[in-house]
Amino acid sequence: MRTAEISRKTAETDIRLFLDLDGSGKSSVDSGCGFLDHMLTLLASHGRFDIELKCTGDTYVDYHHTVEDIGIALGEAFSMALGDKKGIQRYGDTALPMDETLILSSVDFSGRDFLGYRLSIPTEKVGDFDTELCEEFWLGFVRNAKCALHLVQLYGRNSHHIIEGAFKSAARSLRQAVSVDPRFAGEIPSTKGVL
Repeated sequence: MRTAEISRKTAETDIRLFLDLDGSGKSSVDSGCGFLDHMLTLLASHGRFDIELKCTGDTYVDYHHTVEDIGIALGEAFSMALGDKKGIQRYGDTALPMDETLILSSVDFSGRDFLGYRLSIPTEKVGDFDTELCEEFWLGFVRNAKCALHLVQLYGRNSHHIIEGAFKSAARSLRQAVSVDPRFAGEIPSTKGVL
């Protein structure tokens, strides 16, 4: 089973996370930040990942530590659940339209981390969520999942749609990349023999 359980406790956050890469899209998410809960629910649903998350954080300060640390924990969970990455597709890409917004995402579980982030979010906040934290979430994720992820906005003016489109697009690309290709079961998807 490609699952992972992560417990991450710092002076700023206390996170318990369960991830099943081969789930059905079920989620139970309580981060203390309603907008992030919504985005993680979308990630689970569109990626067909099962996610259970409980985070207690210093949200009375702001959401920064909570958002970043959840990105870190989710990245760790992906890395743990993938193990040696035998048989996975490795690459995934999605063009996702959402009304006037068009987001492209592409991922490579190469063992090297990189975030290509080209989202131009026009407002500083969506509700009480600081939109700059979207990038912080994905930075925490890629550094710990050890993948390269590119998120590119081609069109869009609505901040909510841009962020939501990015999470949905990334979810679908992640699903494709972590899927097992039975033709290559037992093989590392690299000529180097290791990822």
